[in-house]
Amino acid sequence: MVAVRPRPKPWHPPAASSLQTSSSFLYKSKFLPAKISYSLNENKETQQSSAGKIKRLVLTQEGRTKLNTYPDREFYAYPKFVTHVDDGFISTLTNLYRERLSPGSEILDLMSSWVSHLPKEVSYKRVVGHGLNAQELARNPRLDYFFVKDLNQDQKLEFESASFDAVICTVSVQYLQQPEKVFAEVFRVLRPGGVFIVSFSNRMFYEKAIGAWREGTGYSRAQLVVQYFQSVEGFTQPEIVRKLPPSGGAQEDKSALKWLMGLLGLLSGSDPFYAVIAYKNFKPVYE
Repeated sequence: MVAVRPRPKPWHPPAASSLQTSSSFLYKSKFLPAKISYSLNENKETQQSSAGKIKRLVLTQEGRTKLNTYPDREFYAYPKFVTHVDDGFISTLTNLYRERLSPGSEILDLMSSWVSHLPKEVSYKRVVGHGLNAQELARNPRLDYFFVKDLNQDQKLEFESASFDAVICTVSVQYLQQPEKVFAEVFRVLRPGGVFIVSFSNRMFYEKAIGAWREGTGYSRAQLVVQYFQSVEGFTQPEIVRKLPPSGGAQEDKSALKWLMGLLGLLSGSDPFYAVIAYKNFKPVYE
């Protein structure tokens, strides 16, 4: 376990007993340098989970496999200070966050990096980031704290139930090998009425994406994320938000050449935008 003790802004982590399954946990304050301490905890006793109830498994074992079978922590050992989607995608995503995330809310940025794409003018009570590279997360100016953890090894989120108003996951869902368990944990840490926004495009680290994603199209991938939500009891009916390039959008999923060029960032057109959104228990209505 890795723990960084934030200084001026107090953090109240869960009780020690709830941290026993932690494989790697890191807190960070963006204001002052933090002192780092290292400790090892190998207590793996199974406990009754209060995560959302998983009704069914979506993926086959083959669908969960990756071409690169080395641990994800090794793949992400070096920071990648790049944006994995274009400006049009980022603008659409930021506008979506502006519409769906209330000012003053508490947000968990799952599978984050050095940028969160949250609207700059909006103030949130707390933004906690998660990822696999501490250097990337430490550079993210929107994060108040962060933790490093491989969700393909351990899906447990070391937070009390009903800790967040929103969870976001940007262009990363394609790497989850146990998405049903992760979505169940997201359900647990959300407050009733809390929102989970999963966004993605057609780009990916191909060798690290799961088989069910690699072999799909934009439409089928959106439906796959819908099934992830539907596999957990309690989420509202998922909503799909889609914005395709103004010309040739239909070619995005059919042309192998265009797909490969888009994957390598060689196309001048806009990246297709997809987001799947659902709420815990109910969708709030604001007047």
